[in-house]
Amino acid sequence: MRPIQAIQIAFTFIGTIVGAGFATGQEVLQFFTRFGFWGTAGILLSSVLFVWIGARMMLAAARIRARSYESLNQALFGERWGTWASRFMLVVLVGVNAVMLAGAGSIFKEHFGMSYQTGLLVTILLVFLLLRRGMGAVLAVNSIVVPAMLLFTLIILWDTAHGPGADRWLTLRTDTPQYAAWASPLLYAAFNLSMAQAVLVPLGSRVQDRKTIIAGAWLGGIGIGVMLLVGHIALAARMPGIAQFEIPMGGIARELGAALQWIYSVLIFAEIFTTLMCDIYGLTLQLSTRLGWPEQAVTAGLLAICWAGSQIGFGPLLSTLYPLFGALSLGWLFRMMHRPRLSGA
Repeated sequence: MRPIQAIQIAFTFIGTIVGAGFATGQEVLQFFTRFGFWGTAGILLSSVLFVWIGARMMLAAARIRARSYESLNQALFGERWGTWASRFMLVVLVGVNAVMLAGAGSIFKEHFGMSYQTGLLVTILLVFLLLRRGMGAVLAVNSIVVPAMLLFTLIILWDTAHGPGADRWLTLRTDTPQYAAWASPLLYAAFNLSMAQAVLVPLGSRVQDRKTIIAGAWLGGIGIGVMLLVGHIALAARMPGIAQFEIPMGGIARELGAALQWIYSVLIFAEIFTTLMCDIYGLTLQLSTRLGWPEQAVTAGLLAICWAGSQIGFGPLLSTLYPLFGALSLGWLFRMMHRPRLSGA
């Protein structure tokens, strides 16, 4: 096993999963905290799935030497349906990344005092320049951003532990049906893992070493679980009032002072940036393999499409695609569970 590489895998795993939805607190609130103390059990279940399926995905990619996520989907569903699943995923990923790019522009405008268009162009330029270095850039950026996110998470935990309601994550009640509380972590893990294929498949194919991949999946899955749990603890302590905030974690950050609130804004951008970079990298490999075009040209084309989408908004498109992609994600998750020969485990 190569410990440094396992840590890089873990950081990339975390950086890909933990995006803007997590940073704002909305994902934690909607998928876990609104279910009260059952949300804690949901986080545990999601963490187990992240470790298990994340490892299986990367091991499968290493075994079949998959260059892109389409190779894995074809192995899962057969050539025909795997190709269609990959095409649908391509549309969803481009739409999601257009929305993330729009979010980056909004952060520049609302928090850094720059124009929306400046934020878009700076983000696009940084992604393009860094991705010229390929997977090395993905690993390097996540190795910087993820430890910073983990540190900020610990600060929030420390602040919550010294305030009222610190134990409400164990006692919080809800009227939400219990079946929904158990379905929610499955949907959360399925959606995020299927989206993470874009970078985890080429990562597993590159690493190849079985023990390193498994160690990276364990560290990454546990890290995601810890961050989810801390967010859940912080939000549960402030329920139900915190649920009224559009950005719940922003409300918590304001309690920590102006300096930490500014750092929080930087981290939201960093989380958007890492997820955007990982997704664009995976999509570049997918399209350059299929079309035979140079990777830099494909990256530039994808960023141009995302820029155009950030101008017109992708709300109606995503409101249609998300439910469909959620159903596809569950099918993908169950298929991963029942194809042991893929990973040899």
